[in-house]
Amino acid sequence: MAENKLSPQASLEQRRALRAWGCVKIIKDSSDIKKEFREGYAQAARGAPADIQTNGLGQTLAFWRARGSKDKFAYYQTLWTDLSVWLNTRLDMNGQDLLEWALANSSNYRRATAEAIAFLVWLKRFAEVEIPVHEGDADDHGS
Repeated sequence: MAENKLSPQASLEQRRALRAWGCVKIIKDSSDIKKEFREGYAQAARGAPADIQTNGLGQTLAFWRARGSKDKFAYYQTLWTDLSVWLNTRLDMNGQDLLEWALANSSNYRRATAEAIAFLVWLKRFAEVEIPVHEGDADDHGS
């Protein structure tokens, strides 16, 4: 993605923002992505930080995995992947499954929760700006 465009002195917030921007731009700009998927992704991204704060990282990830396995809600799988890729690079997960890694111990869980929320706040903001959602058109999000 675009992280390599940053200087070596770039802050962690700048790296999060650039990665989130890249994720949203792919969804927004791809001609292969249907409007329903685009809006569903944006709606899910908008609720993601609050879902984690309200329900916990584990429950939110489990919801995304279950919901994302259905074609109609495949955007949850994309959201999962976007978050997993970011956390894998930030938390040295060595390619492990995000949910399994986070649940392995409480230290992992706390680190993953804090970093997930920090990243998803950027993703949420960019999705709000770049992918308009017409109320009533997108799937209900949340767990």
